[in-house]
Amino acid sequence: MAEVVNVLVAFAVIVFLFRWVTSTGKDTPAEQSAINALGFRPKNVTPEMVDTVHNMFPDIPRDNIRYELLKTGSVEQATNKILERGFLDAPPAAYYTLYPRTNQAPPTPATAAAPVPKPLEKPKENLISKYKLETRLDDPSIPSAQEIEQGGKAVWEDTPEKREASLRERKAQMILAARRYVGLIVTRTPSLLLFTDKRWCIGGCKRSRKLG
Repeated sequence: MAEVVNVLVAFAVIVFLFRWVTSTGKDTPAEQSAINALGFRPKNVTPEMVDTVHNMFPDIPRDNIRYELLKTGSVEQATNKILERGFLDAPPAAYYTLYPRTNQAPPTPATAAAPVPKPLEKPKENLISKYKLETRLDDPSIPSAQEIEQGGKAVWEDTPEKREASLRERKAQMILAARRYVGLIVTRTPSLLLFTDKRWCIGGCKRSRKLG
């Protein structure tokens, strides 16, 4: 009976020694150095775990959060500890030999709003562009304003379509004749009409330019 007990005790000791040897043999030199410096085996901590706690408690330094997570490996335990105590213990000096000190990110300055580009001013529409008469400006068949007046009233057409077309053509002729008359005056007396400060004036005006 005593021999059986001795065998069981010897077997238990062998198993314990085997597990101890294999467990210590798995540590790399860096891991063993961390264990010796911190006094405990650090848990695996990801940046996401630190960010999760820091986003909930931005007043807690990130190094304090990482140190707590290295001990527990649990975001839940770290948050519960903050809720209970209001703070987390600062890491010892040996911690900073293994993990460089984390600089708190400065607040991002608010970017100035980009200036809104002013919309391009729409060119003012004149009668020539309104009635699409640009292609007829140099048409020699257009009568003068005097000839249009002497021609009397337009002929009364027999259908509404023809009457509308006749009225439209008469209006176009009057616009083109007026444009030609103004151009003739400006050509003969270029100093008569001047444009300045968005006003028409007769004679010379300061800071004025000739009508182009």
